[in-house]
Formats: sequence, C-alpha cells, structure tokens
Amino acid sequence: MAFYNSYDPRLLDGVQHIHCIGCGGAGMFPLIQILHARGFAISGSDVEETKITQSERAMGITVTLGHDGANLGDAQLVVYSAAIHPDNPERQAAEARGIRCIERSVLLGHISRMFLYSVGVAGTHGKTTTTAMITTMLELAGRDPAAVIGGKLPLIGGYGKAGKGQSIVIEACEFSETFLYLTPFLGVILNIDNDHLDYYGTMGKLQLAFQKFALLSKTVVFNMDDANTLAVVNSIDRPVLSFGIREDARFHAVHIEEYRPGFYEFDVEELGEHFAHIRLGVPGYHNIYNALAMCCCVRPLGLQPADAERAAAEFKGTGRRFEVKGSCNGAVVVDDYAHHPTELAATLKTAKSLGYRRVIAVHQPFTYSRTRALLGDFARVLREADQVVLLPVMGSREVDDGSVKSEDLAAKLPGSVVVDGLESAAAWVKANAKEGDLVVCMSCGDLYKAADLMVM
Repeated sequence: MAFYNSYDPRLLDGVQHIHCIGCGGAGMFPLIQILHARGFAISGSDVEETKITQSERAMGITVTLGHDGANLGDAQLVVYSAAIHPDNPERQAAEARGIRCIERSVLLGHISRMFLYSVGVAGTHGKTTTTAMITTMLELAGRDPAAVIGGKLPLIGGYGKAGKGQSIVIEACEFSETFLYLTPFLGVILNIDNDHLDYYGTMGKLQLAFQKFALLSKTVVFNMDDANTLAVVNSIDRPVLSFGIREDARFHAVHIEEYRPGFYEFDVEELGEHFAHIRLGVPGYHNIYNALAMCCCVRPLGLQPADAERAAAEFKGTGRRFEVKGSCNGAVVVDDYAHHPTELAATLKTAKSLGYRRVIAVHQPFTYSRTRALLGDFARVLREADQVVLLPVMGSREVDDGSVKSEDLAAKLPGSVVVDGLESAAAWVKANAKEGDLVVCMSCGDLYKAADLMVM
C-alpha cells in the first residue's frame, strides 16, 4: 500500500547504474527513456525480444534475455515491474547483495517530481486516451513534454517519451493503489466504477483511494457528471476544475452534434462563456468527456484554447483503443482494450453508430474475479452486438478455481459462440465475417494476437 510519506527524495542520490527487470514492458520503457536521457546508465532484462527491447538496444542499453543474478552487474538500484515476483533470481540476487529494490510505481512517483508540471490522469475508464490527448496538446504546442502512456501514441512513436520540457503527463493507475506514489500538479479523475474490487473489496475503499489521490494533487480536475467522482471531490479541500455535460460544471459541452456517424463536435463553455470549439478526430460519445478533461488542463499548463482545438482534431487515437487493424473478407477488424462492462458498452455503442451491417464482438474475459462479479453486466452489454464470440477467461494474476467460465457467459447470450483460443477465434472470423461487418476484438489480455491473425 502506498502512503503520502513513502516518497524518498534521496532515492537516486549516488546512483549511476539502474537495472530494470521486465524492461520490455510498456510501463517500464518510458521510465527508461527519461532516466537514460538524464544520464543514468541503464541495463535491463526480460523473457523475450520485442520492439521495445529492440528500441532499448538502439539507445545503447544492455538488454539480457532471461533472468539471472549476474545481469545486475554493478547496479546500485534495481527496479522491477508488477509482474515480477519475489522469487525472481535477479530480485533475490539484489537482496543478497544489499542492493535496493523498488517496484516501478515507486520510481514513477520519483520521476514525476523531476518536472515542474506533472499531470496524473486517473479513472476507471479513459485514462490512456485522455493521457494521450493531453500529451498531444502539449506536443503540438511545442512544449516537448515527457509522457508515460498505457498505449502507443503515433505522434511520439511509442508509449512515452523523455521530453526536454517542464511537463510530464502520466497515466495514473488505481490498481493496487499505485497512483498514490504520485503528487500531481494536476490530478485528473475521469470516473470511478466498480473495478479492481478483488483488491479493494468495496466501492467505499476504492473511493477512499481516489480521495487520497485527490489530496495528493495540487489541483483536481474532475468529472461532475460521475456520481462516484463527485462524492469523492466534495469531501476534499483542494482547488478543483470540473467538467461535464451538465450546466453546473465549470467546463461543459454544448451544441453536441455528429459531424459524421460516430464522430462528434461541440462547443465548450467555461462559466457560461465560449472557450473552444472541439471537433474530435476519434469516434465515440465517451470521448467528449476525455476532451473536456483536456480542456480543463489548458490554462493551468499555460496553453491556449486553440491548443486544445488542434489536439482534439489531430488526435487519432492510440494503440488498442478502437484501433483499426485491417480487413478480413472485406470486414473491418478493430482491436480495443475494453475489459469492463462500462468500457464494452462505450465501445459497442461507438461500433453500432458507424453504420456497419453487423457488429461482431469478439471478447476475451479478463480475470476470474471480474468475470464472476460482473457476469450479468457483461451479458447485458454484449447483447448489443449482432454476434458474440467468446474466448476462455484469461486469468492473468489469478488462479482458476473453476467457479466461472466463458460458457457461463455464453448461456446468457443466445446465439453466441465459445472458441478455445486465439487461433480458433481468428479462424471463426475468417470463416464467418463478410463485407459490411465490423469485427471488434475487446480485451486487455492478448486478444490483439487474434486480431492480427484475422487480417493476415
């Protein structure tokens, strides 16, 4: 559990060489980029070669495949990703040698304090898109921000960047309270929904974590239309900037219209006065809220409303967020990170608004606890698709106790199909998708591999 007093300002004092276990992860790479740019010697290890490890090698970083205590070399600090367990040989070697070991989130919190303006984007849904939007706004305005994003942003060529400016934009994840290592200049709360309750236990404890995040922030940007968020913010004593579609929000959207199917434009008013006209370059009604959160950040970051307008128009999305992968039999195949019923609902609503003949939802449930707890909600949302294809539940960090299976979800979805894995999902789509269909692959697991197979 993270606490306000957990920050050690001397963490990097005297440190010249940092070793990163799990260096091929999307969350670790931006930190490596930032530290490398600031002159630290970096080494790393992972289990397989990826585009990220290749990029690290191109930077001059020593990357070793496989985990061995010898990989530490003369490192004075070891950083590990959340997926690295205590029995990892490199963690054990570091402990035996008395080398300090910290989890990635601790380092992220420390790095964030290196910048004058840090923006931490939190919320159950929309973090990656909003983080990328704000990064786009700063980048196009010439501010050269640092960034740590959960998806690939084409504008900066990856999941983050070192940046030479005074700002850093961070996707602040609530899982295991890791966002409590941050002390943002701007803390953004997009929404609070019933997720990660396997860790928190109750919505009350989840809201308490967001309350702590808000109290760690100098100014809080929040969604006034979200009841759970409103309840949290009403109990804190921090300056706030509210957004929403309701008129009592400081920044609110008016004159909302579709300028083409699934794509929205609208005016933003601040306290009743015109602020900006936003024309979104990405589809989906939910992105109105993400753009409003970006607008709240304009003045605190010393930008202009025109910077928000330009960013909204030129932002075309990130990897795995309604990402068009290609076509299969003339059908369009999209990969999306949606893994909670609320996210699936937003993705399917967007998909249905685009005018395709059929929407085929391919879903890989993620974690047994979430699938079991929200089974009815998943079924209700997936009924919006014209056809549903289900893969086995991906347990990730959880052990299968046999209490829930994809067949249980299929029983609530007449006409749905259950396949046995990624290749079978791709084969089903290749055999059944037709021109005029939209195939939407939805999961935060490895379903993207099946999407790739569909378009090969």
